[in-house]
Amino acid sequence: MPILDHSSLIDKVEELGHRKITTPFMRQATLSVLAGAFIALGGILSVVGGYGFPEFSSNPAIQKLVSGMLFPVGLFLIVMFGGELFTGNNAVLMPGCCRKRYGFIPVLYHWLVVWCFNFIGALAFTYLFVYMSGLTAKSPYHEAVTGIAEAKCHLSPLTAFLKGIAANWCVCLAVWIGLMVKTLPAIMIACWIPVGTFVVLGYEHSIANMFFIPAGIFEGADVSVGQMFGNLLPVTLGNIAGGALLVGTLFFGLHGRNEATQR
Repeated sequence: MPILDHSSLIDKVEELGHRKITTPFMRQATLSVLAGAFIALGGILSVVGGYGFPEFSSNPAIQKLVSGMLFPVGLFLIVMFGGELFTGNNAVLMPGCCRKRYGFIPVLYHWLVVWCFNFIGALAFTYLFVYMSGLTAKSPYHEAVTGIAEAKCHLSPLTAFLKGIAANWCVCLAVWIGLMVKTLPAIMIACWIPVGTFVVLGYEHSIANMFFIPAGIFEGADVSVGQMFGNLLPVTLGNIAGGALLVGTLFFGLHGRNEATQR
């Protein structure tokens, strides 16, 4: 199956962005909760797989590789079932906005709604299906989630922002590639390679952190709610910059056809 060319991809993304902007609120909220839960599912899978071998502690690269292989299941489920993910939408909404099909205020509103309901989905999954289910109650998972939460919340705002840019650059590249192909194996590869890359490199993804930090807090990490938002805010801004500027706007500028050309 041929890969969609870049100009046609921009047109496809524009149509997708318009559908997202005009989605009824309740459907948008439900899909956002689902996406947050899917990302949390990928998060706990990466913890159980990556930290389940104590011998990896002497070779952290192996732990990172295993976690990187498992975490992308969350994005794969979102792509297959149509969830609304804040970070992916940072890029997807930009072509339509650049062509003035809708304004930037609706884009900001959409991002805010999806971010909030992603948080609800991730938090509900983490509390019910991770903490209450006892998945992180015992060693080595207890130490893993508390350590991850504390490390994330001790990042400086600048470091969190920069790591947020890089993480969503990777995620949005994965979404972009996924829209260029149609077969199931191709979509899987599109999700796994860029997303696994950001996980292995330790970049910061705001929705993933809506799992990792609460999971650590529930298990007693030395992290306050204020410190959690002290991480989420700069990471979210970095995610917006990485997705909206380095993918959505940049690729529209490189490959988008203006209205005059289309006529």
